[in-house]
Amino acid sequence: MRNTIDASKLELKETIVSIRRVAKTVKGGRNMRFSVTVVVGDHDGHVGVGLGKAAEIPEAVRKATEDAKKKLIFVPRVGTTIPHAIKGTFGAGKVLLMPATQGSGVIAGSSARTVLEAAGIQDVRAKSVGSNNSGNIAYATIEGLKSLMTVEKVAKLRGKSPDEILG
Repeated sequence: MRNTIDASKLELKETIVSIRRVAKTVKGGRNMRFSVTVVVGDHDGHVGVGLGKAAEIPEAVRKATEDAKKKLIFVPRVGTTIPHAIKGTFGAGKVLLMPATQGSGVIAGSSARTVLEAAGIQDVRAKSVGSNNSGNIAYATIEGLKSLMTVEKVAKLRGKSPDEILG
């Protein structure tokens, strides 16, 4: 089982990425509900994305926040940026994440920007390719951030020192 992060020990801030009204057609007509995507993060390396559905918006936001807290990940950082370029994919949504020089800021689309800022990354370039579904872009950004590795982690996996990896 993966090692989970205890959300109760972190000061998490939640941000709503998207609120959508969805309908299910049933025998008596249309059943209206709300689908909400929420990003939670402590701006210090911990971030999570969750989805909640309910008849009322506040209830959907609560469910989405709970879901996001269950799916928290830790993002490795080098200074104020990410260790290396990476591609994240979720459904048809693809996001290219690239390190940027200090002072560049977060150059990204709306939902990718929300995830990156919640993770505490201050300098990064991101490009969403394919889908423009804000939920899928947020999840694709998380998938990319999950795949990041530091030099120390790569060196440990290969049984070498970080100096040998860097050449």
